[in-house]
Amino acid sequence: PEPRRAAPAVGLRARSAATDLRSGSCDRYRSTMSTDRQHFTDDHDAFRSSFAAFVAKEMTPHYLDWERDGIAPRELFAAAGRYGFVGMAVPEQHGGGGTSDFRFNQVLAEELASAGIGGAGLGITLHNDITTPYFVEYCNDEQAARWLPGIASGDLITAIAMTEPGTGSDLAGIATTAVRDGDVYVLNGTKTFITNGINADLVIVAAKTDPTQRHAGISLLVVERGMEGFERGRNLDKIGLHSQDTAELFFTDVRVPAANLLGEEGSGFQYLSANLAQERLSIAVTGVASARAALDWTVDYVKERTAFGKPISSFQNTKFVLAEVKTEVDVTQAYVDQCVRRLNEGTLSPADAAQAKYWCTELQNRAVDRCLQLFGGYGFMTEYPIARAYADARVTTIYGGTTEVMKTIIAKSLGL
Repeated sequence: PEPRRAAPAVGLRARSAATDLRSGSCDRYRSTMSTDRQHFTDDHDAFRSSFAAFVAKEMTPHYLDWERDGIAPRELFAAAGRYGFVGMAVPEQHGGGGTSDFRFNQVLAEELASAGIGGAGLGITLHNDITTPYFVEYCNDEQAARWLPGIASGDLITAIAMTEPGTGSDLAGIATTAVRDGDVYVLNGTKTFITNGINADLVIVAAKTDPTQRHAGISLLVVERGMEGFERGRNLDKIGLHSQDTAELFFTDVRVPAANLLGEEGSGFQYLSANLAQERLSIAVTGVASARAALDWTVDYVKERTAFGKPISSFQNTKFVLAEVKTEVDVTQAYVDQCVRRLNEGTLSPADAAQAKYWCTELQNRAVDRCLQLFGGYGFMTEYPIARAYADARVTTIYGGTTEVMKTIIAKSLGL
C-alpha cells in the first residue's frame, strides 16, 4: 500500500497493494461469509485490500516473536500511521482520515482476526476505537494541535486508565485522586490491566477531582510519557494476548498541568459512559470476526486431516459442529453489522451495544473451543493459530464490562 501522504486527494480510500504484497486474508475471511453481505462500499473494500497487505508484510512475519517478547514494537503504530490505518477519525487538518465511519474500524478488526493477530492487533484497535474518540471529541483547540497529529501518525500511542486494584466495574468507586494546586493537578493512585500501558505516550487517567462525590467527582487527565512521578510497573503475564502490553501504572504526586484536563472537570464519568457503546461494539466486532476466523481455519484443516482412513470432514459430527458454528456466526454478523450502522447514525443504544458485546464474546469462546476440538492434539499446540485464539478469547467476556454486567444493562432496558 502507498503511504497516506502520497494520496491526500483520496482521503481514506486506500490504494490497492501491489500483487506481491497481497496476503489473501481478505479472501479467506470471505470464504465462509454470505456472498450477499452488502455492508461495505468500494472504499471499504479497497481499504481492506491495503490493510490485508500491510498485515501480511508488517505483522504476520514478526507476530510470534512479539508474542514471545510480550509486546509489539512501537514502530508498528508508526508504520500503520504512514498508511492511514490509525487515526481514521482524526480530522484531516490534523493529519487523520477525517471520517467517523466505524466500518473502517470494523475492516481492521476483521482482517486482524483472519490473520490470527490477537495481542498486537488489540493495541491498534484500542488506539483507534476506544482512546482516539476521547481526544477527537473533548480536546480543545490547543490540545488538538498538540496531540492529534501524533495520534494520527502513530507516533503518539494512547491508553486509557480506569481499572484499579479492587475496582473493576464500579468505576465510581475509584480511589485515584487529582487535587488542584494552582495551574496543576497533583495526581496520586494506581491503575492496573491497562492496555498499551508500556508503549503509551498519552494516558487518559480517570481520577477523582472531588473525592466527596461518586460519579460527579470524576475527571479525565492526560498524563504524558516522562512526567515526574509517573511510573510503569510490570508488563503483566497473561493467559493470552501476549503481544499486547498490559501494565500496572503508578502515579505519585504527578503534577499534571491543568491544560491536560480533557473536557470539563467533573464530567469524566459522563464522557466515559458516552463512549462505552463504541468500546463494547468494538469488542463485539472482534468477537464475531475471531469466531469466523476459527471456522475458516477448521474447515480447511478437517479437509486435510484423516482418521480411520478418511478425512474427518466426512464424519457427521464434524459436519454438524461446523454447520452450527457457521449458522451462529452468520446470524450474529447480521446483528453486528446492524449495530455498526446504528453507531454511524448515532442511534446505537447502551442495550444494543451490551447485547452485541455479550453475545459475540460468548460466541467467540464457544466457537473457538468447538473448532479447537476438531484439531485434536494439534489444537493444543501454540504454533497453530487456533490454540492462540483459544487463549486470547477467554478475557473477552471480562474486559469492557463482564457478561454479567451486560446482562444487567439489557435487563434494565426491559424495565427489570
